[in-house]
Parts: sequence; C-alpha cells; structure tokens
Amino acid sequence: MILSIASGKGGTGKTTVSVNLALSLGQVQLIDCDVEEPNDNIFIKADIEGSQDVSVEIPQIDPERCLNCGACANFCNFNAIVDLPSGIKIFPSLCHSCGGCKLVCQNDAISWKDKKIGYIRRGKKDDILFYDGFLDVGESRPTPIIKSLKYQIGTDIDTILDCPPGTSCSFLETVNGSDFCILVTEQTPFGFNDLKIAVEALKKMDIPFGVVINRDGIGDDEIEIFCKKETIPILLKIPYNKDIAKLYSKGESFIDCFPEISRQLVYTFYSIKSMIT
Repeated sequence: MILSIASGKGGTGKTTVSVNLALSLGQVQLIDCDVEEPNDNIFIKADIEGSQDVSVEIPQIDPERCLNCGACANFCNFNAIVDLPSGIKIFPSLCHSCGGCKLVCQNDAISWKDKKIGYIRRGKKDDILFYDGFLDVGESRPTPIIKSLKYQIGTDIDTILDCPPGTSCSFLETVNGSDFCILVTEQTPFGFNDLKIAVEALKKMDIPFGVVINRDGIGDDEIEIFCKKETIPILLKIPYNKDIAKLYSKGESFIDCFPEISRQLVYTFYSIKSMIT
C-alpha cells in the first residue's frame, strides 16, 4: 500500500503523524517528499547510506545555427525563452523541460544540457527504509525531485509518503498514485479552510482519503461537522498535549511516551489497508 500523508497547510502535524506511524509500524518505507524543507530524518535518525543528484534538461542555443526567428520564444508558455534584439535568451530557472522549443526550431539550433537542481538520499533505521530529497537553493521546481523519490517506491513493502504542505503542484505530484491519503488538520479557521481545498483536490484525483485531527481540544467543532456532512471518515484524534510539543521541539518521537497513540496509529493504518483491499 502507498499511503500519502498530507495537509492543506503547513504546521498541522503531518510530519509528526508520518514519522511516528513509521516508527510504530516498522518494516515500512518512509519517503520525505517535502523537498523544500525535509525534516523527517530529524526524528527518524536514519543512517544515510548514499545520495544521488537530480538533474533536469534545459535547452541551449547554437548561435551558428540559430536564425533568430523567435519560434522557440513564441512557443514557450513559461517565458523561459525570450527573443531579444541581441539574440535568444534562456532563463533556465523558468524552463519546464517540455521539449517544445526544440520541436518548433526551424534549423535544429537547440540541444539539451543537464542542470542539477537537487539530490535525494537513502538510508535505514532498523527495519525502516528511508528516503528524502533536497531542492537546491534558488531552484523553483520541486516536482522532478519528488518524481525521483517516487521511483524508489518498492513493490513488496508498504510505503508512507510525507507530502509537501499545501495543495500546489508538489502536493499533487506526491499524492498521485497513492492508494489512500491521510489529511492531517487542526481545529482552527486556517486549518479548516485549507482542509476543504485539499479535500476538493483529492476528490478530483479520485484518491480515497480520511482525516486525522491533530491537537484535538483546541478551536471549534467545524471540521467534525464538515466531515460528517461530507461523509469523510475521521480516522484519529491526537489530543492537544504540551508534552508532545516538547518532544517534537527536541526532535524526538512520542511513541515511547504515548504508547496508546502509537497503538491507535497502527490500528488506523491497518484499518485503511483493509478498507482498500
């Protein structure tokens, strides 16, 4: 089973749920897809065994062959290519590597070169296989790194994907292909608003999902009313507890101090697994 753990907004506790679920289960694959701010390994403390760079292809112009016709610039919807009086100018950070510029080039003046945008790592913590990725500073395209991470998904092991926050392209890329998605939320106006956006996205992608309410006991009951109205299962409520927050601030999991919540996480996991099989 591929289980993605997401949230409409940052700070709701999806990393808390992801790492504590993985540590409670064991014999799983945990992949941190929040490549702009990966922090699962602060808690997992896996031994990193290796890494590999992630590159994308960007166009380069052969000035000897370029006719300065502007066809490539006219084609590019991302404004990565601009037709200037001094010649064609390429902005690599805007390029999406779609290949269209080369197709429309009238004199085969465009070729490709690799540009490194980040890297992924692999490691192990006891019987947990761990992967995370890092987007280089100044780069704006996390999805190629997320794709590289998802290539590591094994077919013979349950996989937990810790998603990027929000509902942008990186979230959509991560949850795509998941068997189930847990949406972690909090009982605040911001949490409720962004939960509704994430719910709509998952409905359009036809991915089954349920909700985990973190820091239960703060705020109001709007989320519970919404979930009941929309027949969205509330899988688990993690109570508001300062001791959990203190453990988090030290980079420690809560499974030893709160074994009951750990057992509830495991029960939730296997309930989901039985639900989709």
